[in-house]
Amino acid sequence: MQITAETRGPSPAPREATKAATRDGARHDWTVAEVQALYELPFFELLDRARIVHRAVHGGDAVQLCTLLSVKTGGCPEDCAYCPQSSHYETEVGAEKMLDVPAVLDAAKRAREAGSTRFCMGAAWREVKEGPAFDKVLDMVRGVKGLGLEACCTLGMLTEGQATRLAEAGLDAYNHNLDTSRQNYKSIITTRVFDERLATLRNVRKAGITVCSGGIIGMGETITDRCAMLVELAQLTPHPESVPINALVRAEGTPLAALPPLDPMEFVRMIAVTRLVFPDAMVRLSAGRTELSREAQMLCLYAGANSIFYGDRLLTTPNPGPDADDSLIRDAGLTAMAPAPR
Repeated sequence: MQITAETRGPSPAPREATKAATRDGARHDWTVAEVQALYELPFFELLDRARIVHRAVHGGDAVQLCTLLSVKTGGCPEDCAYCPQSSHYETEVGAEKMLDVPAVLDAAKRAREAGSTRFCMGAAWREVKEGPAFDKVLDMVRGVKGLGLEACCTLGMLTEGQATRLAEAGLDAYNHNLDTSRQNYKSIITTRVFDERLATLRNVRKAGITVCSGGIIGMGETITDRCAMLVELAQLTPHPESVPINALVRAEGTPLAALPPLDPMEFVRMIAVTRLVFPDAMVRLSAGRTELSREAQMLCLYAGANSIFYGDRLLTTPNPGPDADDSLIRDAGLTAMAPAPR
């Protein structure tokens, strides 16, 4: 559906006639100043604008349930300051063997029976390496697709050839978050550079796999950093089909463990701005929901989130249980999204 100036509301900053937009109304030329002007709108005005776009494009009454499973936990050589799976830090998460394919498919069946339509598999790797472990992941993808679920993976950095192999196995989506702005990136991760993240996203797109990429807020970044991250993602052509927004889950032993909790209304603002910048994307309300009240989560769903992760764990971090989420969706007057026709 075409998103017009009327449905978007007046621009928070001048927009030159040369500004380009795609046919569906999604722009690739956002500036940080424009996005930050949205972020700093009066709270209810921001939510109202986001709600108009959300309802116009997505209907606003269905939520996709996704399940995320860690298929290889811990022992990661990266030093991401937020992650308890990093081998650089002493945390409660130790290195574990990779799950077998039947165990993963059993989990996928349970997720499908509980109502999930998307099954995501994560491995604590810096990058994918050819060999038996990657072959097992390919078998997992084939199996998940055979169950009628959308299949998503997050495995670290990918080469173009590896992305092609995942596509041939039937992978629908690949998650590779930017995490934060280019300017703030070195304060969070030193074992890789920002452009390596973008290179993997390009390889995913070339292979015909949809892109899932977002970030984490509450890591000590500025509002400008949050907006700059969205601008970086918006420059991708086409936009990511999926944009997960996470709040930092403070894990003991990691460098960010002592940070204060994120103000829940900042999370709501981030969801609303993400919806305005990415009108066609699935905006995924991701990690950190255990520190959000039901009311804050409902505001996120109102403002544009149309996906949640379903189940009591997100890789190694806690998540609301299915009963709580069933109640949340029901009390918000929403419905769980049905599987796509096969």
